[in-house]
Amino acid sequence: ILMVDEKGKNMKCLTFFLMLPETVKNRSKKSSKKGNSSSSSSSKLPPVCYEIITLKTKKKKKMAADIFPRKKPANTNTTAVQQYHQQNLNNNNTIPAPNWQGLYPTIRERNAVMFNNDLMADVHFVVGPPGGTQRLPGHKYVLAVGSSVFHAMFYGELAEDKDEIRIPDVEPAAFLAMLKYIYCDEIDLAADTVLATLYAAKKYIVPHLARACVNFLETSLSAKNACVLLSQSCLFEEPDLTQRCWEVIDAQAELALKSEGFCDIDFQTLESILRRETLNAKEIVVFEAALSWAEVECQRQELTATIENKRKVLGKALYLIRIPTMALDDFANGAAQSGILTLNETNDIFLWYTAAKKPELQFVSKPRKGLVPQRCHRFQSCAYRSNQWRYRGRCDSIQFAVDKRVFIAGFGLYGSSCGSAEYSAKIELKRQGVILGQNLSKYFSDGSSNTFPVWFEYPVQIEPDTFYTASVILDGNELSYFGQEGMTEVQCGKVTVQFQCSSDSTNGTGVQGGQIPELIFYA
Repeated sequence: ILMVDEKGKNMKCLTFFLMLPETVKNRSKKSSKKGNSSSSSSSKLPPVCYEIITLKTKKKKKMAADIFPRKKPANTNTTAVQQYHQQNLNNNNTIPAPNWQGLYPTIRERNAVMFNNDLMADVHFVVGPPGGTQRLPGHKYVLAVGSSVFHAMFYGELAEDKDEIRIPDVEPAAFLAMLKYIYCDEIDLAADTVLATLYAAKKYIVPHLARACVNFLETSLSAKNACVLLSQSCLFEEPDLTQRCWEVIDAQAELALKSEGFCDIDFQTLESILRRETLNAKEIVVFEAALSWAEVECQRQELTATIENKRKVLGKALYLIRIPTMALDDFANGAAQSGILTLNETNDIFLWYTAAKKPELQFVSKPRKGLVPQRCHRFQSCAYRSNQWRYRGRCDSIQFAVDKRVFIAGFGLYGSSCGSAEYSAKIELKRQGVILGQNLSKYFSDGSSNTFPVWFEYPVQIEPDTFYTASVILDGNELSYFGQEGMTEVQCGKVTVQFQCSSDSTNGTGVQGGQIPELIFYA
């Protein structure tokens, strides 16, 4: 039989043998023994034949997901699908209804039903430390396909045939997140479990999940968690994450050192931070952070947090604090009265500040280099006129975006065009209406057309490819210089900065001209 499609094209050749039922064939054999004596009797039996059907088509082979595109299940099936998903989350281990396979058109979806499901499970894991364990079902074939460690465990030369495997060093939530990736091809990460999930992914060599964990950590990286993530990134040997942590710690050092997470780092990470040459912080802040860490470390070692024990747990790391580089007031009112220094050390450091012949010190006496701020100037020229630029408590504002992560430390502002004058400046940095940083300070201008820096209390982290709003309200009686020939895009080192007008600007500042001539940042 020749079949064609509706457009007249030959369909793909497929051969089907249409076999007669066995009873019909038997009747045909019996009739053949009788010969052809009666044509009427033989005509009552259907003929024994093999029919060849030819189908031809040029269409490509389709997968199940193409043939059965994912649609919302009918009302009768929706409840069942939700029930299975809820079962997997709660580990109810109920037996699916008959023909549950028919609810899912693809192998991926059918495989996902087995996630955290006792159905056909041939191994169980007791996950978590003693007192906090959870028993989770697994399927050796699925696990071996997803992890080379599981493959060696179940099918390798040294495989052991165990029905139950104990894993005390992995948190249950992290192990479930890894299983969900292996079974469902889904990555479900949370801030409170991502580090534990990264540990599990590293232990069982699931590289794509580990990479997703690192990306998640880099995205959520801030001064509050940078020190903890630095410690973990070194443990997990993730150099890219380590570098990103150092960028945040260097630029926002005081915030990082004052964070609760700083006290949770290990001794080796503490030493590496105290050695850091580019740490952008006052040394008194470094000193106070080290004492806070020592107090928590005493608790971890079950020691009373006395001065002696704090010094004991700090060990040689104490001498990495550059106490001689502190401002004299900071030393006299802080470190000298902390009790952590011996009497001889205190006397020698006082002599270091005051004596012409300075004593030798065990402490590092060379100031840290810190970070050198970069300046992005957006105007090609500046000017002044007899009736501009005047301030009446109105806002000058501009929007900007960068192509790399930077840390805005402050703005460069114009000063008086009529001689020396003092200005009060309220600077502000916002993203989508949310204030990220602000400060109120005064600065003195000398009458030149130079810009004068006004700083935020702490540098503000700026993510790439997102517009932020920089605003300033200046208060001063004298007229000011203003910028001209503004640029919409400025290349500043390795960072590209784009500018656009802001609706918050009510005093005339825009891309082409006005105030806020400079962004001061660390990169």
